[in-house]
Amino acid sequence: MRTEKQMLDLVLKVANEDNRVRAVCMNGSRTNPNVPKDAFQDFDIVYIVDNMESFLNEPDWVDVFGERIIMQTPEDSSLFSPELGGRFTYLMLFTDGNRIDLMLIPIEEKESYCQEDGLTKVLLDKDGSLPLVPLSTDKDYWVKKPSAEQFADCVNEFWWVSTYVVKGLWRQEILYAIDHMNIVRAMLLKMLEWKVGIETEFSLSVGKNSKYLKKYIDEHTWHKLMETYPNGVYDQVWRALLSMTALFERVALEVGKQFAYDYSLEEAEKVKSYLNHVYKLQPNATEIY
Repeated sequence: MRTEKQMLDLVLKVANEDNRVRAVCMNGSRTNPNVPKDAFQDFDIVYIVDNMESFLNEPDWVDVFGERIIMQTPEDSSLFSPELGGRFTYLMLFTDGNRIDLMLIPIEEKESYCQEDGLTKVLLDKDGSLPLVPLSTDKDYWVKKPSAEQFADCVNEFWWVSTYVVKGLWRQEILYAIDHMNIVRAMLLKMLEWKVGIETEFSLSVGKNSKYLKKYIDEHTWHKLMETYPNGVYDQVWRALLSMTALFERVALEVGKQFAYDYSLEEAEKVKSYLNHVYKLQPNATEIY
């Protein structure tokens, strides 16, 4: 497997030898001093370029980075709508295990790009024309204190979507039920992130997809969170949902108390009663109540 130095040397060599590339930057975990290093970290590279179209007209130009296992170019996808405007990305996994996520950005966007992400690090500026980029920090990704409205919306979304889950379970539509359970769990994770924020004075990030959350919550809470991930057995999905509601309410009450935000116990009790009612509802029932 090529080392970090070898990969970055290659990235810079390609850029230096191509007059269309005017600057090189790096983002992501490799510029974040708070992220532990491992072999799976991507190289999130940006080439700021002249004549963008010439790169797109020569799709094989990226072969210079090495033999690939697979590549994805999201802006070419017919399944998903492109989201980057005039930018273009090559997501490349190589046979030695390294991965480069390479984004091309038109030189006209250099000013706006350099202000987008606190984890930006300039590796090369041929023209000395990039604006000053502050030292890399993940502060933009720190858990942020919720407003009263955000807290209320999170609580409402949790309880509202939970009713979709039980509807799917009663109908024996497990894919529908689990899909909506994932939405419910997203609200639980958000509430847990706010709890971590309170306990750490909103001074850190829990990572993409809450991947560092385990480091900041107690073992009992982590165990209860793991209970919310069901298999494909209906009764287990029901138990997972009920575990989720109990954990969410406990954490939401803590967070709400900290900020003096209202948590409607009355509404939550009504929804929990509804969930338990549907749980016991006969499969051949023609009425809910």
